[in-house]
Amino acid sequence: MATPERMTLDELLRVLRRTAAAADRWGEPDPAAIAALRLSTVIGLAVPEEYGGEGGDAVSVNRAVEGVATADASTAIILAQHFAVTARIVEHGSAEQRQNLLPRLATGEWLAASAWSELGAGANKRRLSTTARRERDVWQVTGTKSFTTSSGIADLYLVLAQTGTVTDSAAYGSDAQTFLLIEAGRPGLTCTRGPELTGMRGSATGFVELHDCEVSDGMRLGPEGGAAKIISEVRASGYTLGAVSVGIAQAAYDTVHDLAARKGMLAAQAVRHRLFDIAVQVETARSVVERAGRRDSPDPGTVTLYSKVIASSVAEQVCREAQQLAGSAGFTRDHPIDRQSRDARAVSLMGPTNDLCRELVSISWGTA
Repeated sequence: MATPERMTLDELLRVLRRTAAAADRWGEPDPAAIAALRLSTVIGLAVPEEYGGEGGDAVSVNRAVEGVATADASTAIILAQHFAVTARIVEHGSAEQRQNLLPRLATGEWLAASAWSELGAGANKRRLSTTARRERDVWQVTGTKSFTTSSGIADLYLVLAQTGTVTDSAAYGSDAQTFLLIEAGRPGLTCTRGPELTGMRGSATGFVELHDCEVSDGMRLGPEGGAAKIISEVRASGYTLGAVSVGIAQAAYDTVHDLAARKGMLAAQAVRHRLFDIAVQVETARSVVERAGRRDSPDPGTVTLYSKVIASSVAEQVCREAQQLAGSAGFTRDHPIDRQSRDARAVSLMGPTNDLCRELVSISWGTA
């Protein structure tokens, strides 16, 4: 059987621009969009070349996510989660895990997703009800994960589970939590639709339910009880959801600029100056995201958290200003700026939430 021809990023974006509105309207990913994402060259960007990927760094990953978000923020979130899990396997996976999993993630045969959140667990993931009990070389996992992006469409889930008695808590997670990589389709794992979202409606966000799901210890990522350390290192990777926000802000700017040009509004100095101010905000957010990706700060983890808060705040502000410039049309349900505004608000609530970002950075100030 012939290998399907890979799609360039530009080709992927053309597909997403055709499908984004329908995905938002119906509240689920468009099958053509997911198929195009799997076939795209960008899907393997975070995988080292030795495993069939592109070997991209955090700067190139963030730029790719931003680019996808200009066309469809929901698909950008799916891609960002895929990159995040891929990076965890590259950094913490065993040799066997890297050999078996990374080539599939590089080609899009598998999509990966994180399943960390739970209802009632808090944004800092300290009170997990999902448990994993080990019997020899097999884990039995039971619990329900909520707000999981790519629920039902991912092929591999990175599940955060409680595997022992908590004796101490980290700022994010606790010392008795472990990561397990669980394939979709395993007995005991089911995916269901989540609540009706107002933003990121095409991101397949839902529940992952586990009922005595058996997982080999060979699919444990990192040491038993070592999830909190892995989580803390994620921030220093330079990968940031701020890239999604920059893409949304750029799309909102492009939408309202095109609208102003079509309606002859650019003749007005006040409109031109407002558009200039919006463009400056977008470029400012992009610069912070770029710096996070470069990891050239003495404290790259803090810069990554800054980038998420700054970029998501800028995206919300840009969308508000774009709606005002668009007038009443910008507040109608099917207008692109309305979708972009709802998607922009959603990013601030995604993990780590903006409030948790503030806490993770500022908690040290009280103990200094």
